[in-house]
Amino acid sequence: MARTYQCVDADGHILEPVDIWDKYMDPKYRDDAPRLVLDNESGKEKLEVNGQLLGSQQGMGGIGGVGARQGKVDSANMKYEEGMPGGFDPHKRIPDMDLDGIDAAFLYPSMGLFAGAVHDIGLASAMCRAYNQWLADYCAPYPDRLFGIAMLPMQSVKHAIAEMEFAKKELGFKGVFLRPNPYNDKMINDKMYDSFWAAAQDLDIAVGFHEGGSSGMPTVGIDRFAGRAERHIVSHTMEMMLACLAVIWGGVCEKHPKIRIGFLESGGGWIAPWLDRMDRHFDDQGFNDSGLKTRPSELFRRNCWIAFEPVEGSIGVLADYIGSDKIMWATDYPHRDGFFPGAPEMVRERIKGTSPETQYNVMAGGALAFYGMK
Repeated sequence: MARTYQCVDADGHILEPVDIWDKYMDPKYRDDAPRLVLDNESGKEKLEVNGQLLGSQQGMGGIGGVGARQGKVDSANMKYEEGMPGGFDPHKRIPDMDLDGIDAAFLYPSMGLFAGAVHDIGLASAMCRAYNQWLADYCAPYPDRLFGIAMLPMQSVKHAIAEMEFAKKELGFKGVFLRPNPYNDKMINDKMYDSFWAAAQDLDIAVGFHEGGSSGMPTVGIDRFAGRAERHIVSHTMEMMLACLAVIWGGVCEKHPKIRIGFLESGGGWIAPWLDRMDRHFDDQGFNDSGLKTRPSELFRRNCWIAFEPVEGSIGVLADYIGSDKIMWATDYPHRDGFFPGAPEMVRERIKGTSPETQYNVMAGGALAFYGMK
């Protein structure tokens, strides 16, 4: 009997094993693969990519330190390998999902969030292929509960399309992820990406934008702030706002009417005023240089979804305004700023008093629709 889904985590994470590249990567590229190293200056574990040391001020060591948000875990002094076991091992993840009553989780990378900093196209492609094959193996024991989201070498449109086709046709993945940050110093609506969006639509695969701090990619606002929290506040939301503007105002959604695009790990409360702002400029003929024939808010409701964090008080308020079937939520498990245990109950509390339809859409229906399972 087919599983029914009443509680869906739209954006969970895995923790890549430290030997992933040795076991899965094309031998030709193994010597150049990213490595966890100890930064002598900070004393923290960092990810070395093409001579760059990447990772936040707290380092990569604590990225699996879920519980740090509540003060239960000292993620600042953790080693990467001490991260939540369920991030590395699917058999240990399922009990954690069961504890929260989560029926399914869609899985994004941890170290792989930094793949956009790789400059060599061949290396980037080899990394993505290795990661995607490992992720398929991670999900394989629980095919109706764990769903991998593919990593793409967006440094090359040709290579990205090839990997997206492999992920969908050979691995059965439901979605791919992109950074909202510019690849190749181009916004994602640039004409060079037209063939990518056409291929994603033809493959009927979800495209999720997912931000991550200290990525080695162009990141808005971090030159103005020094603190980790300040940079996290700015980079995640504002990079996503710019990506949203690019795909809606920039014409991606209108050109590809069946595309499915999601905005993840950047909060959700900003979407209503952002759509209002786009609509205001669309309606004002003195401003409207978009070339669009459809109002931005209508394009969002047709083609886009957005994930809220469980602590956001605006979920219930905005459900009717933007459409409850366009809302998702996420645990961010097992990351240090993730919500475990208790994320589903936090979300339910914020949509208490709304209609049963709204509650179902927020808890599961929106995510299932985004990932093509409804």
